[in-house]
Amino acid sequence: MTQENWLNTLRKNRVIAVIRTSKMELARQMAKAVAAGGIRIIEITWNTHQAAELITLLRSELPTCTIGTGTLLTLEELQKALKIGCQFVFTPHTNPVMIQTAKIAGVPIIPGALSPTEIVTAWQAGASGVKIYPISAVGGANYIKSLQGPLGEIPLIPTGGVTLENAKEFINAGAIAVGLSGKLFPEKLIIAEDWEAIAQQAQFIVKQLSENERVGSRE
Repeated sequence: MTQENWLNTLRKNRVIAVIRTSKMELARQMAKAVAAGGIRIIEITWNTHQAAELITLLRSELPTCTIGTGTLLTLEELQKALKIGCQFVFTPHTNPVMIQTAKIAGVPIIPGALSPTEIVTAWQAGASGVKIYPISAVGGANYIKSLQGPLGEIPLIPTGGVTLENAKEFINAGAIAVGLSGKLFPEKLIIAEDWEAIAQQAQFIVKQLSENERVGSRE
């Protein structure tokens, strides 16, 4: 996937569902539920049980979705993720060697960073965007907004504090997309295996952000 295609995918969809669980089948149902609700970018974290097998399966079962992985800590993990066909990868940190490895493979890589120095370092190393985590610890949407002046050309994806209620605030502040994990998958719904309710949550956030996009295009 080219950088332009990746950024267009983010602009079109605006939300990434982040799935992490100790049971492969549970993760599979979570992915299918958010896909049914209209979310088209799904991250299966590498520390999810049987992540590689699940990602391969979901690429077949959800052909209209872009399926990738995250929480990659080492070059070895990245190489395994690339080998199984992950369509994008997230890391919680900035590692120039990992960034260049993914870039050579033609796979978008979004490293984690927080301070302006870290963000610029990741971007200049060749990142396809930068994951701002944990966003709740540094002021939320206001932090994203404050970065726009000096760093507005860098695609930012805040996670760790994004909710169904505040997601559009981050987009309004300048984020290209947001990552949603626990707030998209309330524990009580997971325990009840209420996939329809989770699909409705996904549908809600997709609608919120698409409406936000339409309003922005008229202004």
